[in-house]
Amino acid sequence: MSTPFPFTAVVGQDDLRLALLLNAVSPAVGGVLVRGEKGTAKSTAVRALSALLPEVDVVAGCRFSCAPASPDPACPDGPHEPGPGTRRPARMVELPVGASEDRLVGALDIERALAEGVKAFEPGLLAGAHRGILYVDEVNLLHDHLVDLLLDAAAMGASYVEREGVSVRHAARFLLVGTMNPEEGELRPQLLDRFGLTVEVAASREPGQRVEVVRRRLAYDDDPAAFAARWAEDEAAVRQRIVAARELLPRVRLGDGALRQIAATCAAFEVDGMRADIVMARTATALAAWAGRTDVLAEDVRQAALLALPHRRRRNPFDAPGLDEDKLDETLEEFSGESPDDDPGPDGGPDGGGPDGGGGQPAPEGGPRQDGGTAAGPEAGEGGEPQASGGREQSPVRAAEPFRTKVLSVPGIGEGAAGRRSRARTEHGRTTGARRPRGALTKLHLAATVHAAAPHQRARGRSGPGLVIRRDDLRQAAREGREGNLVLFVVDASGSMAARQRMGAVKGAVLSLLLDAYQRRDKVGLVTFRGSAADVALPPTSSVDAAAARLESLPTGGRTPLAAGLLKAHEVLRVERLRDPARRPLVVVVTDGRATGGPEPVALAGRAARLFAADSVASVVVDCESGPVRLGLAGRLAGELGGTAVTLDELRADSIAGLVRDVQGNRRAA
Repeated sequence: MSTPFPFTAVVGQDDLRLALLLNAVSPAVGGVLVRGEKGTAKSTAVRALSALLPEVDVVAGCRFSCAPASPDPACPDGPHEPGPGTRRPARMVELPVGASEDRLVGALDIERALAEGVKAFEPGLLAGAHRGILYVDEVNLLHDHLVDLLLDAAAMGASYVEREGVSVRHAARFLLVGTMNPEEGELRPQLLDRFGLTVEVAASREPGQRVEVVRRRLAYDDDPAAFAARWAEDEAAVRQRIVAARELLPRVRLGDGALRQIAATCAAFEVDGMRADIVMARTATALAAWAGRTDVLAEDVRQAALLALPHRRRRNPFDAPGLDEDKLDETLEEFSGESPDDDPGPDGGPDGGGPDGGGGQPAPEGGPRQDGGTAAGPEAGEGGEPQASGGREQSPVRAAEPFRTKVLSVPGIGEGAAGRRSRARTEHGRTTGARRPRGALTKLHLAATVHAAAPHQRARGRSGPGLVIRRDDLRQAAREGREGNLVLFVVDASGSMAARQRMGAVKGAVLSLLLDAYQRRDKVGLVTFRGSAADVALPPTSSVDAAAARLESLPTGGRTPLAAGLLKAHEVLRVERLRDPARRPLVVVVTDGRATGGPEPVALAGRAARLFAADSVASVVVDCESGPVRLGLAGRLAGELGGTAVTLDELRADSIAGLVRDVQGNRRAA
């Protein structure tokens, strides 16, 4: 067994370590979501935490970690006789992003269940994580059906497995810890809210701290056991402090003054529901216990808000998480009252705060107010380096308000990743038929199985009421659901599109489509063309907000190299098809259809468009032409692509021409 990196040897990352330790003190806080760039010790810190957790008492031989003092009456391995039990370390179970449903919740032996009536159950990862940690690395990439199962287990504290009338239930209470890189996409709001706390981590820009990180990592890689031994005393001290804080926790008093501050803070920041209030109360109580106090102070409430509220304030997927600390301080001051609970104490915080006693969460280096983040308006790109252009460079234009768009889907039935856009054969959805299972049986089609077994009952010597089932009789349910697609935006940023009001409307339309792609679990990519060339502004990614940021800072001006934009998009699809062949593409070309620059630009654009038609790539052209006289160039381009064209007005879901279009409907009619 490998020696984990010591928790106390992690350099910096005070907020991350504090959030993890608070959950170790009080698992009721609800877990931690760790957001940050790659290489910031997210996984290292989480894996190191398991070594600090106190040992747990379990019933000997129980695969579901029942506590001897209060065993689960519905435990599949029960009923359990009273006894002292055994002690073992708390477990940390890792959930792989590509895990199956059976691997997560467990699996029933359907054949034995039908033929013998036996509940032969193999526990899954949720059973292993009971009374321990369930860790999901890259949790934002987890498939939706696994997210649904996690939500159910987290809400009910139990896991249910039901197959054709046979059901198994077992307790599943665990500390949920997830790590993610926001560049790869965001979490569904329902799962985001299930994490009690969230922490943003980033690599230090201080050379001395970076040197120490490298020094410790090299020492650990050279001799893990010797490195761990150097930190054993510090690890033991933190472990003892966790035990002491757990024992003190029931005696911590959360007074009315602190409760008023918690409620006022959640109301001031307009968080949805009441879960934030409850999580803040539990976090503030755990902070007091961690500091060795029995009273919750105002600083505990402040620190709890900084950990529990940022991820609950997002009103749409393009909002960056964060908290206005000035507004927080004003709210706490307004509702401070005269109660002794609200006395900040001589040290101004809970034992100085942080896992080693640090105070409130400091403003991170490179925070949301620094330059270089998502552009907030037209001035974001001014003064930038000019790009090659056949015309005058214009500063970026602010996007108009997004709106709800019509559903654009890929025709036919695919087999791509689970999502919400186009029809697909999936493991989840409505049952459309039956087939012989390929590999392990996961979704039994009961009627088809009985139909296959019925003619053979006499030959098999059936004498009792039960069916005699053979492996060849089993039938897998064929299901149809929805898949996510690769939505590749090809955006005209040339001078013909550069009237500021018009470009704002175009960006608003693309932003609306991006929001739709986020909700439908698509991957997105962004190709822009202007001047004399086309650029891949964003390679295909699950991070829709990254595409929105690139769109916001997009400059305009110059000629219209339409052919170059289409050829660049075709190349992007070719490469992506090799990486993810099951994910079907949908190309959205946003242009007025004009083509200028170079010899025969219109003919070149037509030949480039016909490459998409030859590959049967689903496409739609968003016609941005305006004015009383329209040339209809975008419609001609759609015909060359083998797709369909919609105007900006028709793109709205609530427009008068309100039919949901199949993007290749016109081509089929022709």
